[in-house]
Amino acid sequence: MDRLKISAALNEIGLLLKVKGKDYFRSRAYLTAAQALANIDEDFDALVKEGRLTEIKGIGKSLANVIAELYLTDQSQILDKLRKEFPPGALALLQIPGITRKQAEKLHNAGIMNAEQLRNAIESEYLSNLPGFSGRTVKAIRKRLSSYENSGGRLLLVKALKIANGIVKYVRRSPDVINIEIAGSARRWKETVSTIRITASTNEPANLIEHFLKLPSIAEIKSKAQKSIQVRLIEGAAVSFSVSRPEDYPRLLHAETGSESHLKQLEQIRAKTKSNSKPKKIASEADIYTELGMQYVPPELREGEDEIKQALKHSIPNDLITIDDIKGMVHCHSNYSDGSNTIEEMARAAQSMGMQYMTVTDHSPTAFYAGGVKLDRLKKQWDEIDRLQETLSIKLLRGTESDILRDGELDYPDRILDKFDVIIASIHSRYKLDEDQMTKRIITAMRNPHFKIWGHPLGRLVQRRPPIACRMEEILDVVAESRAVLEISADPHRLDLEPGWIKEARKRSIKFVISTDAHSISDLNNLKFGIGSARRGAVRRTEVLNTLTVERFQNALAGY
Repeated sequence: MDRLKISAALNEIGLLLKVKGKDYFRSRAYLTAAQALANIDEDFDALVKEGRLTEIKGIGKSLANVIAELYLTDQSQILDKLRKEFPPGALALLQIPGITRKQAEKLHNAGIMNAEQLRNAIESEYLSNLPGFSGRTVKAIRKRLSSYENSGGRLLLVKALKIANGIVKYVRRSPDVINIEIAGSARRWKETVSTIRITASTNEPANLIEHFLKLPSIAEIKSKAQKSIQVRLIEGAAVSFSVSRPEDYPRLLHAETGSESHLKQLEQIRAKTKSNSKPKKIASEADIYTELGMQYVPPELREGEDEIKQALKHSIPNDLITIDDIKGMVHCHSNYSDGSNTIEEMARAAQSMGMQYMTVTDHSPTAFYAGGVKLDRLKKQWDEIDRLQETLSIKLLRGTESDILRDGELDYPDRILDKFDVIIASIHSRYKLDEDQMTKRIITAMRNPHFKIWGHPLGRLVQRRPPIACRMEEILDVVAESRAVLEISADPHRLDLEPGWIKEARKRSIKFVISTDAHSISDLNNLKFGIGSARRGAVRRTEVLNTLTVERFQNALAGY
């Protein structure tokens, strides 16, 4: 069995153990090992034959034995046992947000193995009669299940991209592939993805389709055609893989990227301008728009909203923000609050990414659950920043993520707020205030002269928590008046603000920062998600403050 098939088998074992709920750490070990195995660049055959599997981080002796068993025999006793214990579809339980390990174990013991059986158990009141499932618990599960079913099983963008990149890496192993790209809503950087779409060009379509079919994580083939195939993976993700000849690839990539509405509007324009004439051969996606007399539309804007009209008028900004434009890493946490790395570790990581400055913005005292920094520790932090600055080329800015309290006041007394270089003000509590109360709370905070940046403004967590209730247009008017700045959060679980509100803010000439809200070194790499969100809102380079040098950034904030 090859490396990727073994990785898929380990992943399946980990997921089934998670459903079983008996041993969380064992489940996590298998899932970690699966990922580690999928990503290694060393000679896998040599690692097995020379007994060096334990050199791979995350793989111990017992896991090495399981991997060797799969490599030599194409089988695993533990996987065979788990497959007999769980019927097909049991992994679907893991796709329902909020189902705990203990609940999964109890559901499994009661014979409830998938979403459909769970729905039936709720409707028949069978679930409410099981020990540990009170009326309140069942109500919460019903709500989560309904949300999951209504979402069509959509994946968070970050998870979809992780899966898609793994598939791309696998397909590139084929000598027949020429071009390959992720398409669909993932290429448009939408918050969630229903189907992972991947396109490729080749001179041997049949061979490349057959290579794709050997992907170890495929659980089911939904449909198959000469140049496309739709499958479902073990973890439940839907994947569409389409191929074309190289000369046809720009049209394929374009057709697989745009929303249905965007593509339909283009067809209507083509019908009016080209009648029934045969489309010309093109060299790039840009040529598709050129032949229709239009400006090129970047993938992030292809939603079928106002971008078609703008492209016909050639009024789409040609300086949309890019990741290379960012000069400063804004909104970073350290282990002074709930971050997992030291200030120095975070700073050196940002510095290695080419950043000129980084804001140290740990939580304020009210956020006690996140280790909010009290005054004595704040002084210690500032002393450490001063000491580190002597050894670092990246500029460290003293900041805070100050809680916006219930009455709209900011955490920390004014005499302390005066001393920060950067103040990000965010809501972390009392999300359920009504629209009037929340609007008043935010507007009060906006009018505080210390208010600089509104952090993850609407407080949403994609698929888990809706945006706060408030009169956003009224608030944006106050933002423009107070000259505060809006954060576009690159946290892939937030992606806050939504593109619609970004566009409304732009109409008011409001400026932005694109931040990672990083709680670890690895989180700094989430910057690309914030760039994607900003481009969906047609944000220009000149509208983002952390494209400025540190001096200009500080001066810009001082003017707000």
